[in-house]
Order: sequence, then structure tokens, then C-alpha cells
Amino acid sequence: MSTAPESPDRKTDFFTGRRVLVTGGTGFLGSAVVARLTAAGADNLAAPSSGDFDLRDRAATAAMFDEYEPELVIHLAARVGGIGANQVHPSELYLDNLLMGTYVIDEALRHDTPKVVVIGTICSYPKFTPVPFSEDSLFQGYPEETNAPYGIAKLAQLVQLQSNRAQFGQNGIYLMPTNLYGPGDKFHPAVSHVIPALVKKCIDATEADLDEIVVWGTGSASREFLYVDDAADGIVLAAERYDGPDPVNLGANHEMPIRELVEHVTRATGFTGKVTWDTSKPDGQPRRRVDASRAAAAFDFEARTDFAEGLARTVEWYRSNRTAAEARDR
Repeated sequence: MSTAPESPDRKTDFFTGRRVLVTGGTGFLGSAVVARLTAAGADNLAAPSSGDFDLRDRAATAAMFDEYEPELVIHLAARVGGIGANQVHPSELYLDNLLMGTYVIDEALRHDTPKVVVIGTICSYPKFTPVPFSEDSLFQGYPEETNAPYGIAKLAQLVQLQSNRAQFGQNGIYLMPTNLYGPGDKFHPAVSHVIPALVKKCIDATEADLDEIVVWGTGSASREFLYVDDAADGIVLAAERYDGPDPVNLGANHEMPIRELVEHVTRATGFTGKVTWDTSKPDGQPRRRVDASRAAAAFDFEARTDFAEGLARTVEWYRSNRTAAEARDR
């Protein structure tokens, strides 16, 4: 991919002295965003954990705003999982994400917070969305069934932001990164997404001297993968430069069939055995690739990381951090 017009590590006066609050700032994406904010000059930054404030609770959320009095909130806290977790825990995925987003946005409004950045999900798009996904397609159909509870809960936050903007003038923006990967991802089987799940499966099989791995689905579905640091760059750029009401995709401009992904992962991990496809398991949404032109036009965002390079970094990090990577509740 080509290089973005500006280095993501640039410093800017926008963040200097500004009280910035990042929810979910100790998580996978949150850690990358906090690092980018720090590099950009943020010197009054708070990133409390869920142990500090349970954002599913109105009073706890209000207490967080009272304590930090933020001028900018970046809401990343979420309960997430892959297809398996979505099938087993649809109720919690719906309710936890709905409550967290609802309370954070509403408390930002009640506390006159100058700006709130809310991170949505590609799972909110209809199951059969024309590719590449345009933001204008969001409300044109029901999401893919295994993702729907999570996707609809997150999409409700866009409606809340736009309603608050229309009625109260709240400055809230809504960003939708496509499938993320990179160092710091979750590798526990109960919560992992496709790339960490495949990396773990291949490394485990190699270490156990197995000659076969089984992968869910047919391999025909496609996904677009965005390196976590690139997503963090987009979020930080948008926090500084974008104040519009319209949702914005963050993508890498490359669509990859799962079969091709498996080939990348087996090479990166050194697994040389057979890949068997369990077609009794779901593929999920048939295709995913977003139109990222709005992000490029609105705040000059362009993904920078080559997929093979990003995957190699991810595998290396996992090999060096097995215990932390596989901790279910990180």
C-alpha cells in the first residue's frame, strides 16, 4: 500500500493540554490508540479499565465523567468475539454494548463534553451489502445473523449521536473499522476472531506434530483486514479533524477470501499439514470490503501496513506473549 500523506507519529497542538478520556484504553485497539495519542502530543490522558468503571452501569459511567471532566472522549470499550462467541452469547453482546454506548454518549451530553468519538463495527452492515460497503448502505437491510445482536447494538449508537446532534448540537462522530488484526489481539478460542484463531490453531498443531487442522466454513467468504496501528491512526486523525454527522469507514482497500488468508497464516506460522474445511460451520457474512473514500477525503486517512508484514508482526508477538495473548478476560 502507498504511504499516507503524513506520519501517524506527528505531534499536533490539538491534543496538547486537552483532557482526553479513552474507554477500553487497555484493550487491543485501545492500547494502540493510547500510544498514538501520546505520540501526537496528548499529555492529559486517562484510560481507565473496566475494573475502574463498569460502563454498563449509569452511575459508574457518570462517576467516570465527574472524575476526569474530559474535553474529548474516545469510546472503544466493547464486548466482542468471533462467530462462535456471537452464537453462544448473543444476549450479552447485544445488551452490554448497547448499555455502554448509550451511557457514555448520554453522559458526554449531560457533562457538556466538547467532543465524543464512538467506534462502531463493520458487523452493522446488512448481510448482503453491495461491495465495497458504502456508509449509505447501513440501514438498507438486516445484518448477517451471527453478527446481528452486536452489530445492531453498535448501530444504535450512531442513531443516538445523530439524534443528539439534531436536538442538542452534540458533537459526536462515528467510525467503523473493518476487521482488525495485529499484536495485542485476543487469542483465547472463546473470544478470538479469525486471524488469531488461525494463528493459534497452526502453531498448536505444529508444536503437537499434527498433520491436519480443521477450519470453519467453506473458505469462500471474504474479509478486509486492517492493521491495528492503522486503525489507531485513523481514529486519532478523525478525533482531530472530523466533526461531521455521517458515519465513516476505516479500511485497508483490500479484500481477501478466507482460503487465501489460511494460506498466508500457514506460511507465516510454518504449518505444513493439511487444511480441512468443516462446512457444517457458518461462513458468516459472505463478503466484506469497505469504501474508505470518505475517510480519505474527510481527514486524510490511508492504511499503511502491508498485510504480510502485519501478519508476521502478529505471529511474532503471539509467540512471545502466549500467556497474555490467551487470557480470556484481557
